[in-house]
Amino acid sequence: MHAIEKILAKNSGRESIKTGEIITAKVDFAEVNDLYLQTIYSFREMGGEKVWDKERLAFVFDHYAPAPTIQSASNHKEMREFVREQGLTHHFDINAGVCHQVMPEHGLICPGTIVVATDSHTTTHGAFGALGTGVGATDMATIMITGELWFRVPEIIEVRIDGTAMDGVMPKDVILHILGEIKADGAVYKAIDFTGTYVEQLDVAGRMAICNMAVEMGAKTAYMQPNQQVLDYVSKRAERAYEVQETDPGYQYAKQYYFDISEMSPQVAVPHSVDRVKPIEEAEAVHVDQCFIGACTGGRVEDIASASRILKGKKIAENVRLIVIPASKEVLCTCIEKGYLQDCIDAGATISTPGCGPCLSAHQGVLAPGEVCVTASNRNFPGRMGSNQADIYLASPMTVAASALTGVLTDPRTVIGKGR
Repeated sequence: MHAIEKILAKNSGRESIKTGEIITAKVDFAEVNDLYLQTIYSFREMGGEKVWDKERLAFVFDHYAPAPTIQSASNHKEMREFVREQGLTHHFDINAGVCHQVMPEHGLICPGTIVVATDSHTTTHGAFGALGTGVGATDMATIMITGELWFRVPEIIEVRIDGTAMDGVMPKDVILHILGEIKADGAVYKAIDFTGTYVEQLDVAGRMAICNMAVEMGAKTAYMQPNQQVLDYVSKRAERAYEVQETDPGYQYAKQYYFDISEMSPQVAVPHSVDRVKPIEEAEAVHVDQCFIGACTGGRVEDIASASRILKGKKIAENVRLIVIPASKEVLCTCIEKGYLQDCIDAGATISTPGCGPCLSAHQGVLAPGEVCVTASNRNFPGRMGSNQADIYLASPMTVAASALTGVLTDPRTVIGKGR
């Protein structure tokens, strides 16, 4: 079996399982974000009185944090009341950050576990050797009552990534390139196992960025076999014991893809689809109004450090807005300590509260009709960041920072190490 199948088998009390089977499995950890007040209503409508385990459920306020409207403030209020009523151990309020960053930081994500959240980008947690997937309000209410959920055992495809990326090419570029090849519907309800020499050496932040965007190919979940960097990260934080699962030798994948990224350029997804991907040198050098570095794909310490490297001692172009939002309070504090945020501020950036920012909720950076944004976040659909008449380009944090400097979509390799 594959490691993913072993996780599902263990949590369903089975010795083995097969692709396509419908099983019921125990959930190790569940999370509800502040978009899903309906989860509480569904819980009560289904007869829920007490959650199955107050230590294995968290509420995270990230999409509308701090609350920008009366409605979102009211939603937060009801959720806080539920958290107190249930005596939940874990509640991350408006001062915490993005759920996918906050949960690993607090030791809630471990190898060999099943993590379910009300967010499609829960595939992020495959970076830790966990099975992470997103659900809606009704399924989450079921978990809150029973601690279990049904799953169809997915086909598993291998995406092997070999090679060493050139300077200026980030994990975000790698996953954009893969998306451009496999396409948005290339892995619907499949699990993606990312393997290869590039993945084996990849740090935690890079792994999270790649697994995060597996869902943009339709994937049910993503997986990377934990390397030593992951094990070191988890061992210092884990709340409870865990078991790393290993894929059996000779496992036969449903399909395999191979990428060598050694000669790959920085990539950009042009409007209005995540799989309309081009090498940066083939993309039009469009004028940029806003640049965004943050969210669950581009707001970690490594991302802001890469922007600092480009921006330090320089100034962003006139008539360009650069918004930088750390993914969590921990990231914020680290970037302050290391001076990365000061470099961004000195260059002309605006810094906002840890959270999703303009990625979905379109506050802290709403786009006007006709504006262009280049962003390190993960989706570029019309209306995603404000007006549905705005254009959104997806790129790496380095490409975003380079574009902020010049005022046009820019290859970061052209500005690395150059003065202004």
